[in-house]
Amino acid sequence: MKRLGVAVGNTLLQSANPLTALKTRDGIPTWGEIAALIEEWQPTCLIVGRPLHMNGEMIDPVSYAARKFSNRLHERFKIPVIQVDERLSSIEAKSRLQREDKLDSMAAVVIIETWMHEQE
Repeated sequence: MKRLGVAVGNTLLQSANPLTALKTRDGIPTWGEIAALIEEWQPTCLIVGRPLHMNGEMIDPVSYAARKFSNRLHERFKIPVIQVDERLSSIEAKSRLQREDKLDSMAAVVIIETWMHEQE
């Protein structure tokens, strides 16, 4: 709710790389920053993490906010938005990192890679 990790994925190479973490204000992103990233990278779809408890149940209000964010992304940019289970993504991201300040964007990498592996 404080930061949005951003990464870019390449389905042909089956890889993803961290870009940045965008700060939010009261859970609201700066839409101009998101628009600039979309303009620069021209994605064919957007992947948003779906926060869930380990038993698969939604985490309210965080899961609700992620769904609302996904809907707003689609409404604003007219790009397909896919929600992906993000359970354990932060733990996996921490195991890959040397620097803690890159945690959010590395978690985004893990979420994108999860989606790509699900497509196989």
